Amino acid sequence: MFEDMHLSRRELLRKSALMCLAAGSDWRIPVKPRFQLGACDWSVGKALNPEAFDRAKQIGLQGIQVSYNTSKDPAGLSVPATLQSIQEASRRTGIKASSLAIGELNRVPYKSEPRTEEWVWNSVDAAKKLNVKVILLAFFSEGDLRNDEKGKKAVIERLKKVAPHAEKQGIVLGIESYLSAQEHLDIINAVGSPAVKVYYDFRNAVDAGHDIFKEMPMLGKEMICEIHMKENGQRLGEGPLDWAKIAAALNKIGYTGWMQIEGATPPGADLITCYEHNRKYLESLFSFK
Repeated sequence: MFEDMHLSRRELLRKSALMCLAAGSDWRIPVKPRFQLGACDWSVGKALNPEAFDRAKQIGLQGIQVSYNTSKDPAGLSVPATLQSIQEASRRTGIKASSLAIGELNRVPYKSEPRTEEWVWNSVDAAKKLNVKVILLAFFSEGDLRNDEKGKKAVIERLKKVAPHAEKQGIVLGIESYLSAQEHLDIINAVGSPAVKVYYDFRNAVDAGHDIFKEMPMLGKEMICEIHMKENGQRLGEGPLDWAKIAAALNKIGYTGWMQIEGATPPGADLITCYEHNRKYLESLFSFK
C-alpha cells in the first residue's frame, strides 16, 4: 500500500512538473494582439502628407489611415512620387500605412461623378503597393445615399465593375455611410463580392438613429472590415458613446484588426495632447501590440 502511495505521489509530482514547464514556456510563444491602433491623417492635420507618420509616432500609434487624394491633389497616390513619399515616411518612422480612404467622395459623389470610378480603381493599385488591405469609400454630404434609390443603384453598378479588380489584389472596399446595417447588407448582397464590406463608425450610426448594439451582431466580424473610433468635438470617453459597452460588443462578435481614431478633439484643444489621451483611453479598453 505504501509503495502504491509512493508511486502515486511520484506520478503527481511528475505531472505537476510538466504543467509548470508548459506554463513557464508560454512566454516564448508570441501572442498576436487582437487590435492595432491608428488615426486618420486628416484628423491629425496632415491629409496625404508624410508628416502624418511623424505625428502618429509622437502620439504612440501603430498606423495612419492615408487619404488617397485631396481636393488640391485629385490624382493623389496614383502619382508615383506621392506614393513613394508615403512609403518612405512609413519606413523612416516605423509607422504602418494601415488603410486608405477616399474622403473626396463626400464632395465628388461616387454615385454621380464618372471620374470617381477611376479614383476607386486606382486606389486599389495604390493599396496593393502600400500593402494595405482596406479602402474606405465615404458616402456623406454630397455623396449621401439615404433616401436615394437611384444613387444606391448607381453605386452598386460601379462597385460591380471594380470589385473583381479589388478581389484579385486582395483589397476590401469599405462602405462608410449613414445607412443602416440592413441597407449596407442589401448593397453588399447586390454587388455579390467578398471585396465589398462595411466600414463601421459608431458615432455616425448613432447620429443616424441606428442601434449600434443591434447592428454589430447583424454585421458580425465577417462584414465589418475596419472601424472608426470617434466622438464629435469631444475626447474619447468624454462624449455620449458608451465605449466600455462598445468594447464588450466588439469582443463578443470577435472583431480583430485596425481601429482608426477620427476627430475626438475639442475645439481649440491641443491635437497631440488630445490624441495621447484618446490612445491611452482605448488602451484601457483594448489590447494593442
